[in-house]
Amino acid sequence: MSKQYETVIGLEVHVELATKTKIFCGCSTAFGAKPNTQTCPVCTGMPGSLPVLNKQVLEYAIAVGLATNCEITRYAKFDRKNYFYPDNPQNYQISQLYLPICRNGGVEIETEQGGKKTVGIHEIHMEEDAGKLIHDEWEDCSLVDYNRSGVPLIEIVSEPDMRSAEEVIAYLEKLRLLIQYLGASDCKLQEGSMRADVNLSVREAGAEKFGTRTEMKNLNSFRAITRAIEGEAERQIDLIEAGESVVQETRRWDDAKGESYAMRSKEDAQDYRYFPDPDLTPVNVSGEMLEEIRAKQPEFRTEKMARYREEFDIPDYDIEIITGEKALADLFEATVALGAQPKKVSNWIMGETLRLMKERETDASDLRFSPENLAKLIALTDTKQINSSVAKEVFEAMFEENVDPEQYVEEKGLKTVNDEGALKKTIEEVIAANPQSVEDYRNGKEKAIGFLVGQTMKAMKGKADPGAVNRMLKELL
Repeated sequence: MSKQYETVIGLEVHVELATKTKIFCGCSTAFGAKPNTQTCPVCTGMPGSLPVLNKQVLEYAIAVGLATNCEITRYAKFDRKNYFYPDNPQNYQISQLYLPICRNGGVEIETEQGGKKTVGIHEIHMEEDAGKLIHDEWEDCSLVDYNRSGVPLIEIVSEPDMRSAEEVIAYLEKLRLLIQYLGASDCKLQEGSMRADVNLSVREAGAEKFGTRTEMKNLNSFRAITRAIEGEAERQIDLIEAGESVVQETRRWDDAKGESYAMRSKEDAQDYRYFPDPDLTPVNVSGEMLEEIRAKQPEFRTEKMARYREEFDIPDYDIEIITGEKALADLFEATVALGAQPKKVSNWIMGETLRLMKERETDASDLRFSPENLAKLIALTDTKQINSSVAKEVFEAMFEENVDPEQYVEEKGLKTVNDEGALKKTIEEVIAANPQSVEDYRNGKEKAIGFLVGQTMKAMKGKADPGAVNRMLKELL
């Protein structure tokens, strides 16, 4: 009988903070600029340049610590982590080893069995990001872009409390939402503003002692993380079953090939020769500062969901989807505050918004249309100034360009024709032109009226109220 194995997983999650400038200098952190255009002597490690801590970085780190139930270190320090790498201009990275800003926290996740479980957080520390190497196959060389060098990061180090890929994804989702709700980062995995390294080992079920762990890097989607966990667990079990031992090392996951390969043997802290950074003064967090940050904490998803259930008459499913993205929750609340009916707002978000987001591969945080324009569109349909198919056309234009729906309807002449005389004349013409359908309807074929409604709508260029067309057709027949 084959042995049962248990996977033990801990994560190191790096989150790029949403500050406008870098952690120790005034250079911009905007994503997507031309290489090496957002640099200065500090972030390119020039001799004699001095770092100065960005206060906003400290505030975001503390806010994330409070949201994840951590103890905040009132006297924190920065350390130098020494290693040579071309994208690391000083030959060391400024990080925190001895006195990180947050410690001993945890977040609650839901397990696959529907229960709850707390994943412990060992620590959260502040550090600077490295630059980026770009490998030029054509010239057979590597180029380095220092725009990212000095971008502020927090590293959230979990305890080895997760036992499956599902628990890992639930934990990452929870972190992503907490941090997005705080406004501390957009947590876009595809842009690298949230990245996870997976530490994983396997052991026989019931064993006390952990197995030998490996660390996997280069994971930038939930799908890649899931596949990497399953692939690495399988690789380690195969080694153990074959009587071989697992080597402690750093591995790189190749999602295209669906396999990992060794990068280097895993270093320990002493290999980095950490020592306190002599250029940065220790950080003293006053009680007053802590209380100020605590008072600014937003309403998080769990509280929001409870409030929506009480305040708005919308289904639980809608509540779950809308609160699952801070940008959607903000859009929903702002539109309702302008007087639109909650269920109608929810319908537009759950229907057309999500459909177009999927089609255009857009993130909720990149939506262009304003709550004001969505409220106007809902008002236009409520007052029957436009019908539902015109509303969808207008919404699509709004989604692309944030057009004003009232102006758009006016300019394109899309208002519903409420002139009964014109409608009656058109319907009489449709009846005269389709004797067979008229006869079918009079012989009890209900479906025939649908065809006549369609013909009338076509003749009216879609600018009639289908309900009114249906009613008048029945009267005339």
